[in-house]
Amino acid sequence: MRLASVGQIAAGIAHEVRNPLTAVKGFLQLLQEQAPHNYIDIAQQELDNAISTLQNLLNVSKPDAEDEPVTRFSLCAELESLLSLFQDQIYRVTIEKSFEQPEVEISGRKNQLKRAFFNILKNSFEAIPGKGTIRISHSCDNNMVYVSISDSGVGIPREKLMLLGTPFFTTKSEGTGMGLTYVYSTVYQHGGSIRVESEEGQGTTFLLEFPLNVPVDKGVVVMDLQYEQGIQLKDFLNINKDEFEQRLLNEAVNIRDIIQEIKTIGNIDLLSNAQKLVHLMIDHKDLEIVNFAQQEGQLWARHSSLNLAVKLEWFQAIRRVLWDFIYNYERLSKQQITREQFFALERQINTTLDIFLRHFFMSYTRFKDELIQSHKELIDDLSVPIIPLSASVSILPLLGTVDTHRAKVIQEKALHQIGASKIRTLLIDMSGVAFLDTMVVKHLFKIMDGVSYMGCKAIVTGIRPEIASTIVDLGISFSDKVETKGTLQQALEELGLQILDSETRGIS
Repeated sequence: MRLASVGQIAAGIAHEVRNPLTAVKGFLQLLQEQAPHNYIDIAQQELDNAISTLQNLLNVSKPDAEDEPVTRFSLCAELESLLSLFQDQIYRVTIEKSFEQPEVEISGRKNQLKRAFFNILKNSFEAIPGKGTIRISHSCDNNMVYVSISDSGVGIPREKLMLLGTPFFTTKSEGTGMGLTYVYSTVYQHGGSIRVESEEGQGTTFLLEFPLNVPVDKGVVVMDLQYEQGIQLKDFLNINKDEFEQRLLNEAVNIRDIIQEIKTIGNIDLLSNAQKLVHLMIDHKDLEIVNFAQQEGQLWARHSSLNLAVKLEWFQAIRRVLWDFIYNYERLSKQQITREQFFALERQINTTLDIFLRHFFMSYTRFKDELIQSHKELIDDLSVPIIPLSASVSILPLLGTVDTHRAKVIQEKALHQIGASKIRTLLIDMSGVAFLDTMVVKHLFKIMDGVSYMGCKAIVTGIRPEIASTIVDLGISFSDKVETKGTLQQALEELGLQILDSETRGIS
């Protein structure tokens, strides 16, 4: 009864509310171009929220309107792909999986079910304020598939459990309540059942059941699209732009809820970029596709919080939706296409899309490597902090563990700085060194010889007993140009007296 009421409400308000709001939004955009004002931006944002809420209500009331065919698929495989979208949460939330008979497939509208499970998983992660655990199990018998998703989160009060799935009911301060409504609606549409168990402070468990014997519709996707006689494919896509974008959102169900977040984080407009890619491809502009792919790769690599799995799923959605539109274009134009023409078209389109994907990943990887290298160089610079005490005297404090790589960095940075800054005395303090193996000890004291070769005097301070023992065992002896002092303070005091004496002699 509850979901039936939602359908009646949605059907009644679809044209009476959404269309006028869309018209108002269009006039506000025109007004903003003529007389810009901050209040207009706020009004547009609120209109977007209202339109989005109405669309969510329509999706909940009649998900079949998406015309997605029924297929067979493994729930375990889809759950695995969904979990990859939450990689940024794995550092604090442990995922425990128990998948029995993962090869068993169910029949259903895969994208609708993926979006439903995405909503459940998203709620589970958000219910855990700090560290915690999410447990996912999958099992089946001859007639049913059982999925359990439980979290160790804050739980739901007992008196509110019965309200779950009710439109606009939510326990979140900024929630709309439509996520779980969609979950309940989708599960029931697939002949399944859903039960929720929860205890405050202990966590929540979603228990779902699905039948195995739902019939499969293997038909093609036939859409009600605008068409004008003799129109070209590019123009066909232009006049059906809104439908194309809606199909993309329906196909990439795991992404539609984070599109605005991606735009905020990386200034990346997924819908606009999808349209751009498709038009470049249809116009055979391969060079521009390569440049576009490289730009996209850099954008995604620059923002570490953007999940690469999201981009890959979005790209595959573009591929699938584009082929659906090409099929409907051929259907409406009633063109008789030969097998040879079809395979030529298939090769051209898929090859071009693969070119984009290849250059995207090449650019992404190259930028990530450069970023890692720049971070490494920054860390190397910070690990060799040569501090000037005067025009000719500097100090090099060594801290932490010094391994072979860091010893080489110290050599390069120290010798370069001595030459660049004309350092005549370098204090090398080893009191903060946590560990040195024998190879590193040999390397460090060769560095001190290199310092002396450049006309700079090395003063080593703070040699710890265990390091002194290693030096003795190795038979290392210091040259006349290398001094040792017990502590850095002692070296500074003596050096200060020498500088003062030399300045006094110079004045006299």
